[in-house]
Amino acid sequence: MSAGIALGRRGRQAMWMIASAIILVVAVANWHLVYVAVTSQPDCVSHLKLGSGHAAQNSFSAAKSSCTPK
Repeated sequence: MSAGIALGRRGRQAMWMIASAIILVVAVANWHLVYVAVTSQPDCVSHLKLGSGHAAQNSFSAAKSSCTPK
C-alpha cells in the first residue's frame, strides 16, 4: 500500500461533499458582497469644500462632490 491513506468509496464521497460545501459557501458569500455593493447607495457625507474653512489650511477636501447641497 502507498504511504497515503487509502479512501474507500464513502471517504471519497465525503471528501467531495465537504469540498462542494466549502465552494458553495464561498460562492454565496461573494454573491452577497456583489449584491450589497450594487444595490446600496450611501448617503452624502459632509465635507470641506476647497477654499472654505479649514480646506485652505492643507486639510483634505473632496475633489468634486456628487451630492447637491441642501
